[in-house]
Amino acid sequence: MKIAPLIREIQKHPEKISYSLIHTGQHYDSAMSDVFFKELGIPDPDKHLDCGGGSHATQTAKIMVEYEKLAIKNRPDFVVVVGDVNSTLACSIVAKKLNIKVVHIEAGLRSGDREMPEEINRLVTDSITDLFFVTEEAGQTHLLREGQAAGKIFFVGHVMVDNLFYQVQKLEEGGESTPISEDYKSGHKKYGVITLHRPSNVDDSETFQRLARALKAISNDLPLVFPVHPRTRQKMADFGIDLGTNVILLDPQGYMEFLNLWKDSALVLTDSGGLQEETTALGIPCLTLRENTERPVTVSEGTNQLMGTDTEKITSTAREVIAGITKQGIRPKFWDGKASERIVEIIMEES
Repeated sequence: MKIAPLIREIQKHPEKISYSLIHTGQHYDSAMSDVFFKELGIPDPDKHLDCGGGSHATQTAKIMVEYEKLAIKNRPDFVVVVGDVNSTLACSIVAKKLNIKVVHIEAGLRSGDREMPEEINRLVTDSITDLFFVTEEAGQTHLLREGQAAGKIFFVGHVMVDNLFYQVQKLEEGGESTPISEDYKSGHKKYGVITLHRPSNVDDSETFQRLARALKAISNDLPLVFPVHPRTRQKMADFGIDLGTNVILLDPQGYMEFLNLWKDSALVLTDSGGLQEETTALGIPCLTLRENTERPVTVSEGTNQLMGTDTEKITSTAREVIAGITKQGIRPKFWDGKASERIVEIIMEES
């Protein structure tokens, strides 16, 4: 979702900039990777590293070994990484040790929780980045506090919001087939959407049970639909979790199918970082089932509320939202669909 708008923008300047697209294979389930390429109009990768599976260390190491071969062969001027996944960390380290400039898109985000693997990826990547592109002012603040040069930090907005607006327009134009979400929406005038996948929530039985009790209680007032991540579904089976008949479980959905589902929902309950931002961009009430967030602007300005994992707090707040008592957010600065334009222009100036 973050790469698609960048590629669209780069393709407007073939005389000034070229690119190679590398798929590390970190997200190797076809339902969660291949379909995204098709729906988002992303060209086939120039290289697929096939590095999926394994522990964090195993996966990161495999990506480093395979990507180093490409980086030595092609010697790009910049290696552009996005977000906070293992691929981000691995490719940044490889590039920096080869004296290739690192560009980090979505830089500077911090949760303050070093038990999150993503937080470690963010911290290490930003410690060796050359050009920082931040989505919100908090990103600038964190990077400056960590000693990064102000002249290398650029507040540009959010490429994921660029893509969101682009894909919503495609849905409104009727150019996409979304039978699963349309079928569900036809039978539910008002509904909520769930996503859960973070290990801190789904790997611990007690925590997952607390969240399950809240979701089951909420579903008595508002039907809920839950596209279930494979790991989450396995944990539900392991822990004997039953969410009841008012929570419909789906397989993981493609980007457009899922967007068509949540964009018209009354409420989103999630532990996803990206969905916190996307709901803020479209003005959908969001309850984040985590103790912290690396995206504070979604809480301070947007429609997001931080819940933790307390059953009663989640349930009571959700019922307020269902009753129409909820915060009215605004769209943050530079979340205007033009972040990719700013990023590509700066990269061309810096080259």
